[in-house]
This record gives sequence, C-alpha cells and structure tokens, in this order.
Amino acid sequence: MAGMGEVTTGATSAIIVAAGRSERMGATDKVFAQLMGRPLLAWTLAAFKRCDGIDQIVVVASAANIDRMERFVLDWKFAKVTAIVTGGADRQASVRAGLDAASGAQIVVVHDGARPLVTPELISAGVALARETGAALCATPSRDSVKVVDGDPPVVRQTHDRGQIWLAQTPQAFDRAVLLRAHEQATDVATDDAALVEATGHAVRVYDGGAWNMKVTTPEDMIVAEALLRERFANP
Repeated sequence: MAGMGEVTTGATSAIIVAAGRSERMGATDKVFAQLMGRPLLAWTLAAFKRCDGIDQIVVVASAANIDRMERFVLDWKFAKVTAIVTGGADRQASVRAGLDAASGAQIVVVHDGARPLVTPELISAGVALARETGAALCATPSRDSVKVVDGDPPVVRQTHDRGQIWLAQTPQAFDRAVLLRAHEQATDVATDDAALVEATGHAVRVYDGGAWNMKVTTPEDMIVAEALLRERFANP
C-alpha cells in the first residue's frame, strides 16, 4: 500500500477501482490501454479531477501495478489522488480496501476505473443524492427484454417486466458510514456496492446514467469508447 497524504475529515472521496485482471482484454491491462492518445484511466481520473464535488481520490490497484500506478499518477499530475492501495481477491474486497483508506470521508463515490466516459456532472448528481438519502447509483433503463434462464440446455424460466429493469452502472455514491456498515454485515459476495447496501434495508436512489457511460471490458469496447469520445469532442 502506498500512502500519498491524509484523507480530510468530512471530505467527499472517490474510490476508483482499477485492480481487475483484464482477462477479456488479452495481454493488455485495460486501465493503461491507449484511448485517444492517453491511458484509459487518465480519462476516468480527469473527470473526477474536474468535479468540484470531489475533494480527494483513492485509487485501488492490483499488487503488480502499485509502482506503475504511482508513476502514472505523478506523471499525469492527478493531485487529488491522496492514496493508492492494493486491491483484494475480488471487487468487493478491493472497494473495502479503498473504503478503509478513505477513513475520514463523509461521502464516498465508488467508480469503475474502466468507465472512462464518466462526466463531472454525473458524479456531482450522485454526490448530491447521497447527501440527501445516504445511497445513490446511476443506472440506465433496459432497452431489451430480460430473461431468467436455467438448465442445460438453457430454457427460459421467467421474463421480467422491462419497464422495471434498470442496468446498474457507476458512479455509486454513499454516506461512508452506510457503505461501511453494509460491507461489515455482508454475508456473501455482491456484484456491486448498491446490492450490499440494499441488503441492509437502506433505500438506494437511482438516477439516469446514460447508455454512453459504458464499461470497457473487451477490445471491441475500446473501439466503441473511442468513437463516443470523438463524438463528444466534435459536439461539445
């Protein structure tokens, strides 16, 4: 773990999860993959750097990338980064490591490092809702029918009402005490932090994140992300 400063009491801290194994990217570590001439993670961190609602940033990196991440943060002058910590065996453990590093924060914003199209406005909207309700996530309404499938060969068991289905994204913003309690009470591994908070009975507010707020997982996703970035710059 590399400490780079103190997290100020009462601050709003972002926890950027960049500790994944990038298994579907082949030999490329996606957070350092080139996207329009700069590392993918640089786009992500730049949005948090520009967001007035974020005071400090904790980056969660894999053990193999700690030194590289420290050099990257210094080279790109991301002064809001106050700590770089080692991730855990899964995403939930990695977020918990970031949460521990942000011990002085009042509000924490958890975001996937591999969502480079996030905007300061999207981040600020989540922070504002978290201050009101204690928990908020951005998501987008499903445009497709959702099937519950089981068996071998697979058979449809149930079709959900598409009107009630939203696809969860990040950023997800929380009162730190609410999220910490959810992590401490967790009895199973959840796919995201909102699910952990939901399990405690705390309501999670949802706001529209937009289909463009994509997560880069495969080489094909990089092509789509670059096209979206080019469109954004062409039509600011």
